[in-house]
Amino acid sequence: MMTRIHLLLIVFLLSFILFVNPSSAQGVLTLEEAVQIGLENNYGLQISRNLQEEADNNLTLGNAGFLPTVDLTAGRTERIEDSEFRSADGTGSTNEGARSTTTNAAINLNWTLFDGLTSFARYDRLGKLKEISDEQLRFDMELLVSRIALSYFNIIRISEQMKVLENNIEVSLERIEIEETKVDLGSGSEYDLLQARSDLNADRAAYIRERNLLNEAKINLNEQLSRSPNTDFSVVSEIVVNRFLPEEELFNKLMDENAELAIARFEREVSKLEVREIQGERYPQISLTSGYSFNRSENDGGFFQFNETTGFSVGITARVNIFNGFNINRRVQNAQIRKKNAELNLESQKLRLESDFEAIYRTYLNSLELVDLEEENLANAEETLDIALERFRLGSISSLEFREAQRTFMAAENRLISAKFEAKVAETELLQLTGELEQMFVTM
Repeated sequence: MMTRIHLLLIVFLLSFILFVNPSSAQGVLTLEEAVQIGLENNYGLQISRNLQEEADNNLTLGNAGFLPTVDLTAGRTERIEDSEFRSADGTGSTNEGARSTTTNAAINLNWTLFDGLTSFARYDRLGKLKEISDEQLRFDMELLVSRIALSYFNIIRISEQMKVLENNIEVSLERIEIEETKVDLGSGSEYDLLQARSDLNADRAAYIRERNLLNEAKINLNEQLSRSPNTDFSVVSEIVVNRFLPEEELFNKLMDENAELAIARFEREVSKLEVREIQGERYPQISLTSGYSFNRSENDGGFFQFNETTGFSVGITARVNIFNGFNINRRVQNAQIRKKNAELNLESQKLRLESDFEAIYRTYLNSLELVDLEEENLANAEETLDIALERFRLGSISSLEFREAQRTFMAAENRLISAKFEAKVAETELLQLTGELEQMFVTM
């Protein structure tokens, strides 16, 4: 009876281990590899790259209005007409089916020589928009790397907790063996044996729930990597926390290199250039026009059979707006409002990021303290469990007392895993805020 139950439980446990961690069949996906796959394949990042390319294409002299426009036109018209003419002295003539043809072609150049420096402001604004798209792409890349890293660390956390549950199942199996031995020797009770088996089933149920969480975490990471959710993989076996993140240095990098702050600064510059661009419409606009034209008319029923002209033309046009219903004033005022909002948004972003940095760094320091504390608690709980197991074999403590020691040890392991994970989350968020995510791979 004992051997049969033991064998079934071992087979059940091994089947779970092979299903969740098939290291013999699956290679280990490192964080660097996951990030590389995500940066290459993630659909959202591909969209960001396309938007950045579009902004790059818009930064041209022609789009800013510096270059001339050249138009080529050509046309040909044919008419068939009946005409009748009669003079005052009674003479006249009739012409039926007279054919007339008109042919024209022209090439024209139009070049704005001066537009109140609007073109310069527009070109500068397009340049800032390109820089915004560059920073937005960098922000999206950093955000994706951070999300991939957090998903990866979460998989490690769940995998570590599953190892805790596996060890707990082994301890519960040993507890059943001891209870069965006691029953065979007449010193135990069926009640304690049934309770031990029920506790084992509870441990197995917790393992199954954790396995489901692991599957969901892997599917989530695969989605971020833009690959099939059925793609299986294993991860490294431990979370290593960087314990030496200098607060002042990171804060300075936050102010200098944070992508969100850079975007807010560029948006403020764009709003200033927008004011200049609109104000330029108050000045005269001077344009150069030039062209070459060809015109030929043929008429079978006219006095002249054909008429042909060719030649060049050149001219300068000056235009100044005197009154347009105060619309320029209104647009300038609205642009100045947008400029003030951009400045307020920059200050708001600074305050938000400073607050986030302060909160996350405090969490980081507290998590490091928790890691040290939980490591000490785990050592104590492990020693306590060893003593409890020996006493349980000798019968000096009850089954319930041993189970409590078992739960205490498992809780200590889980708290340590959670403390390491929380510290790694805080570390990752700090490195994302400061644009220093490459440091994360040094500690992996």
